[in-house]
Parts: sequence; C-alpha cells; structure tokens
Amino acid sequence: MTKTIMLIHGAWLNAKSWEGFKAHYEAKGHTVVAPNWPYDDRDPAELRANPHPKLKEIGVKGIVDHLEAEIRKLPEQPILIGHSAGGVFTQILLDRGFGAAGVAIDPAPTTGVRLGIHSIVSALPVLGSWGSWGRVMHMSRKFFGARFANTLPPEKADYYYDRYIVPTAGKVYWDGILTSVGKIRWDNPSRAPLLLIGGGLDLIADASMTRAIYDKQKRAPSETVLKIFEDRSHWTCVDPGWEQVADFALDWAMRHARPDTANVARLGVTKAA
Repeated sequence: MTKTIMLIHGAWLNAKSWEGFKAHYEAKGHTVVAPNWPYDDRDPAELRANPHPKLKEIGVKGIVDHLEAEIRKLPEQPILIGHSAGGVFTQILLDRGFGAAGVAIDPAPTTGVRLGIHSIVSALPVLGSWGSWGRVMHMSRKFFGARFANTLPPEKADYYYDRYIVPTAGKVYWDGILTSVGKIRWDNPSRAPLLLIGGGLDLIADASMTRAIYDKQKRAPSETVLKIFEDRSHWTCVDPGWEQVADFALDWAMRHARPDTANVARLGVTKAA
C-alpha cells in the first residue's frame, strides 16, 4: 500500500496553502510532496509583489507535464489530492495512468462539463479582461473575501489573503474553459479510483458542477464516488474544520488505492489515448 501523497494546488495559491494538510498527513506517517506550479516557488507576498514574467506563459499542459515529471521522481505511485484547478489536474494525471487513487476537491471547470452559474460569475474578472490569456492576473481582496473564502469573517479573510494568495496565469482559465487541452477520457478503463468532493457554499466551483463531473467520471469501471460537504466553501482546505475534509479524503483514498505501487519510471506509465 502506497505511503506517498502528492498535493496539487490550484489557481491563486501555491504549495504553501497545503501546509495544514501536509503536516496532518505526515503526522500519520505518510510521505507528502506538494509541488509548486512552474514559477510559483516563492513566498506568496514576494510573488504578489514581483511575479515571474514567464508565469503568463503557463497553461494547463505545461503545469500537468511538470506534475507528471515530479511523479516520475517518486519511488511509488502516489495518492493524488488536488484542489480547484489542482482537482482538474488530478483527473488529467489519472487519465494519463498515474496515481494509486485520486481525490479532486472542489474541481474547477473541466473541459467537456457545463459551467455552474457561480463558476461563470467568478471567472468573469479574468475572462472579461482583454488580453488575460497572455497576462499574469491578480485577485483582489474584495473578490477573495466575497467569493473564494465567503464563509470567513473579514479580518480572517485579510489574514489568509496575505498568507496564501498569489498571482496566476490567465491562460489557465482560457485553457480550462475554452479549449480542449485538458480533455479527459471519461470511460478510461485503466483510470485509478477517484473521489470527487464538492462544497455546498462554494462560489468558485459549484457543487452542481462537481456532480456533473461525477456523472461523466462514473463511466469508468473503477470506483468513482461523490461527496458534498453542504456547509463548506471553496476555501475548504484551510477553512476551520479542514481536518474533516482531509481525513475523509485520505481515509477513502487509502481504502481504495491500487496495490500496484512499483516504481513509476520502471512501470513506464504512458498517457491514455
């Protein structure tokens, strides 16, 4: 049984946002890796003040290829746990044949799935900004408090904004919503088990959209499960009570993880058709 976990962050965050999950899982005896997206490997405050100029060029394919390379360095197939866009990347990596099991938490808009109304509204500041497909974008404090972490009191929202929020590439939005670069084979017969987690108060990735992704993913023969936490927002991996989400995700993944945890490089995993 694998003891390795890879945590995959989404847009507007970097690996620092996983610090609670990482410590929690390590205390249970797991090896936990949380790779940054390319050009995101600095403190959030520094990234906000001075984002890397090449960040604007990063899209879904570049990020997923980077994550695949990180998986290939590991001694065994990891459990993949991703949040938001990281939940989409988790599904793409599973489709490529990686992961002993996968958990997609509040998955962002996914190619081939109709957007929820909240996702449309939340994407407008990026998609409605001319040239955003080739720019580094910044999230406002107002947007963070109103839509990303809408269950937090204002003073807590400011604290978490300062601690975790980073700029992101507008290209990631365009790739995820308007192109087929992240297309997934829903009935992939070799896909590892997958748990989809949604939030009933999520104003970034509607629970209805998580259900729609589940309806697509359950076409695969492997175990596919949906769990909605009705009282949780998109900030669920940091919001008070995040341990409940972390434990549910890991307990399910450990029960359903595939036993074929041999060295990834030796397995020669290939991308799904």
